[in-house]
Amino acid sequence: MTERELEEYRALRRTILERGNVRICVFVGGLTGWAIVALATTFVSVPLITVIPLLLLLSTFEAVFALHVGVERVGRYLQVFYADRWEQAAMDFGTPMAGTKTDPLFGFVFGVATICNFAPVLLAAPVPIELAVLGGAHALFLIRLIVARQAAAKQRTADLKRFQQLKDGAAPQRP
Repeated sequence: MTERELEEYRALRRTILERGNVRICVFVGGLTGWAIVALATTFVSVPLITVIPLLLLLSTFEAVFALHVGVERVGRYLQVFYADRWEQAAMDFGTPMAGTKTDPLFGFVFGVATICNFAPVLLAAPVPIELAVLGGAHALFLIRLIVARQAAAKQRTADLKRFQQLKDGAAPQRP
């Protein structure tokens, strides 16, 4: 490995570490901010106000998702272009035993928070149109969580294949 390659490798490993830590901080900070805003808006009898904490949940999730996708992509790059044994071993290892799998997107927590965020709508005795619109907005976010989780589950394999194509000099394949 040349000095330049070694420096790139180290920088990319640092990137993985930093983004992984930032992802957790964004999650905790965003959820804390959401809880404060959600609690503050709970006592307002206008159901539409729940859109504000929902947007905070959405933006926090999107930041967590973007950080996760970036870290995974850097990991696959290292795996292909630097034959990084850690990345290969981590991908091959999988989940060691039932109950030890973690969710890097915190999907369950975001799902529970979304349901909790919708509770004030029901408590405010909404008219049917408010219930439909706000219920739809919350349902869309829950769907976004599911779609992102499915995409994240396929990402490692897809990125690994694409980086291997790039390394082999294959032309880009556009959908």
